[in-house]
Amino acid sequence: MEADGALDPRALERELREAVAADERRERENDAKLRAMRQRVPSYEEFRNIVLASHLKPLEKKDKMGKRRNVLWNPCAAQTKDPQASDVEIPQELDQLPGTSAEFYRDWRRCLKSGKEKYRFLLELGGKALGRIFQADLGFGLLGEFLTVLAENVCHEDRDAILQILQSLSCTKRFGLNMDLLSESEKDSSRDLFRKLQSMSRDYWTAGSPSSPAGCEAGREAHLMDTSLQKEAEEERIVMELMKCYQVN
Repeated sequence: MEADGALDPRALERELREAVAADERRERENDAKLRAMRQRVPSYEEFRNIVLASHLKPLEKKDKMGKRRNVLWNPCAAQTKDPQASDVEIPQELDQLPGTSAEFYRDWRRCLKSGKEKYRFLLELGGKALGRIFQADLGFGLLGEFLTVLAENVCHEDRDAILQILQSLSCTKRFGLNMDLLSESEKDSSRDLFRKLQSMSRDYWTAGSPSSPAGCEAGREAHLMDTSLQKEAEEERIVMELMKCYQVN
């Protein structure tokens, strides 16, 4: 809605596209779940892979006979010009960050090839934007991918940003269901991530703050120490609450 109270047609069109894409994704994933149940797949991993690959289109016979394929079998794949270019920078195809879950899903699958690229992408968006994008629905399998990417790339200077991301994701709808659907390897990644966050927190506060100049008053030193202890306690409280949310013992 614009400042004068009138409806913004572009905003309405964007919301409509997002809603249609989300409905199509849910219908496609539900069909894949039913298909996997009918096939009686022997493990959860196979069930999950069938659902994650629900956007793929099967090749026809004519596409397998050595001729040039005219069918795009994976609409979420990107055509990369230089497969050897693997910078930590976000790819140039992303001229702007996504504002909707449909745009995020497209960019996550299409443009980001390495774990480091995905890690920088999550940090660029930040917890607040991710919470807004996925406030209605966090797509199937994404939570596990996020936890794996964060665990593999977390570093000390990104600790606060990662805590904000974890907090925002824990407030999305059906978060509990997404937690229940994590694979064993993704649960291991979650535990590994929180172990690293706790270790970083301990190392940071054990190192202590820089020593004060000789001329500083004792009262000021006591105040700085008290402030540091309060920050340490608050950060520890946040980590412990998140560990409960993410079912990490």
